[in-house]
Amino acid sequence: MVSVLQSRNVTLRDLIDRFGIQLVRDEAFFPEWQTDLPELTDVEKQILDKVKCGYFNLVEYPPFLEKTVQIAILSPILFLADFFLPPFHIKAEKSTEIVTEDEGMIVRDQLDLWVLKEGFWLMAIESKEMSYSLEVGLAQLLSYMLENSNLEKPGFGMLTNGGSFTFVKLVKEDVPKYVTSRFFELRNPGNELYDVLRILKRISQLPI
Repeated sequence: MVSVLQSRNVTLRDLIDRFGIQLVRDEAFFPEWQTDLPELTDVEKQILDKVKCGYFNLVEYPPFLEKTVQIAILSPILFLADFFLPPFHIKAEKSTEIVTEDEGMIVRDQLDLWVLKEGFWLMAIESKEMSYSLEVGLAQLLSYMLENSNLEKPGFGMLTNGGSFTFVKLVKEDVPKYVTSRFFELRNPGNELYDVLRILKRISQLPI
């Protein structure tokens, strides 16, 4: 009997038991968020400063819902990363489905946003409302990324609840393996959206 699980309810334990996914603790496994990051222009920094100010304005008028995160926080960052321009295009709320080898489980749901480059899933993006911990969305994002049938190149994802961001790298090969970046927090001194945009630009430059 095949069991169907909505990805919003999937846990890391489900992905480990059913799909064999493994966490990699070696920082060298994910250099893309740490090295060769491009510099930002003064204009880009000014826009990101406004996005950060907008975030603190929004949190004073709860609830800070998922669509608000997408409009007020994600959209300007993706615009600055040139993900709305060729060779990229963005899709929203794509239905996803992954099946284990013995077809014992199907994980099914909709992905918030994903970035395609010439047909390749460059990045999956899962946004949560501010009250959610990013840990809540990690298994959900990984389940989306597992659907990508490309076994030769890594997949990348980003999780955000508007005030916190983290990046995910998944390599499928024989056994799917993943690792995350550190968290980037808007409440930290300075503006860590600079780092978020630099990483997005770095990932966008990767060959496909």
